[in-house]
Amino acid sequence: MSGMTLLSSVLTAQSLDQAKKLYNEGKFEEAKPAFEKLVERTPGNSSYNQWYGVCLYETGEKEKAEKYLRVAAKRNVQEAFRYLGELCYDTYRFEESEEMFQEYIDLLAKKKQDTLPWEQRLEQVKNALRMMEKTEDVEIIDSLVVDKEAFLTAYKLSEESGSLMLFSDFFQLSDASESTVYMNQKQDKIFYAQKTPENQFCLFTQSKLMDKWGDKKMLPMTINSANNENYPFVMSDGVTIYYASTGNGTLGGYDLFVTRYNISSDSYLVPEQLGMPFNSPSNDYMMVIDESKELGWFVSDRFQPEGKICVYLFIPNPDRKRLLTDDLELKRSRAAIYSIKDSWKASANYKELIDLAHKEIRSGVSEVKKDFEFVIVDQVVYFSLDDFQSPEARSYYEKASALNRQIVEESEKLLSLRKSYVEGDKATKERLSSSILTLEKQLENMINEPLVLEKKARNAEVNFLRNKR
Repeated sequence: MSGMTLLSSVLTAQSLDQAKKLYNEGKFEEAKPAFEKLVERTPGNSSYNQWYGVCLYETGEKEKAEKYLRVAAKRNVQEAFRYLGELCYDTYRFEESEEMFQEYIDLLAKKKQDTLPWEQRLEQVKNALRMMEKTEDVEIIDSLVVDKEAFLTAYKLSEESGSLMLFSDFFQLSDASESTVYMNQKQDKIFYAQKTPENQFCLFTQSKLMDKWGDKKMLPMTINSANNENYPFVMSDGVTIYYASTGNGTLGGYDLFVTRYNISSDSYLVPEQLGMPFNSPSNDYMMVIDESKELGWFVSDRFQPEGKICVYLFIPNPDRKRLLTDDLELKRSRAAIYSIKDSWKASANYKELIDLAHKEIRSGVSEVKKDFEFVIVDQVVYFSLDDFQSPEARSYYEKASALNRQIVEESEKLLSLRKSYVEGDKATKERLSSSILTLEKQLENMINEPLVLEKKARNAEVNFLRNKR
């Protein structure tokens, strides 16, 4: 071995030892350059690829990390499967995440290492996969990225929906606290989150007695768990409460939950975890539904840099209708909210609703009922059948609406038949095959009819308005 080669080997060994020391101390940013050079010199080295891939993942370069982690996984490097599981989970590829974590658990089991934490993680992945399959068809009409500390500035509630304040502002405390206070319309009851002696957030309520707040009560254990509960909001019915929790099988960080107060038993029902797109592997909280405006807001730090959050404005979907599509990429996009435009309905104009979200609405002032949104021409949008002046146009639109409802019903029926077909035996498949083909053909013939009728309705209304002049 030449002197130069020996010196190079010694320097590499020193560099590797230093990088591994930094890696084991969790100093991934400092260790990353050394591992990058080692991978460049020896691209096929599985350990170098694993260490460099982990450093990239831990420093936020997740997309770049995948290439190196997959090289390591091909050579059965144990930690590569764990990080690929996490990476796929973060990017809503829950099927791949499940496979990676299962591989990781199998390798742990072979070495007789503890698998329980990772079996629990695997269940979380499976829950996320089930949740994505049931993604709701929610119209998210606007989004606003703000500083985390200022997220309440994006909420403008009508008077009937009550009010929101930061905990520190309401109780006039100098120390900042990551919690909020909700006050009802009558201003005689508040719900809020406060830290307990065990250093966890729990939900409390107080009532106004004369001119002072008192009768402080912690909400029952059906809501308050061994984890953090925070960001409460109570609907105008006084019994439905939305809040965020870090427990109860969350997908990661805070997840959104809803429960209802049972007056007859003086207790709360078992909380229900909201689905996607409201919940995600990141922190999701402060769900508010303003019934007067027929709008809702929630907060998420998904895909946001440190210290920033995104406030989403959406149209509530009381029936929780699911997104009807077999397109996995579209479902993944809608669940993750890669683009709010993906959720917009064709020809919909959301400008008035977005403006309404920022308006002050006093108690007793009712807004126009919006049964639908149908654009006639620019700046002319109809929200109910009574808006139509042409009987002919109204008739066309009613037929289009009826067809749309039929298409939704038939699409749901088709999805159910397809599911039964996939899960069924040979006899079941033969029995269902003809029904599925017939329904597919029927839907194919129907799918464009509502658009044709809507166009006729629009033209008939425009002609009627012109002749009226």
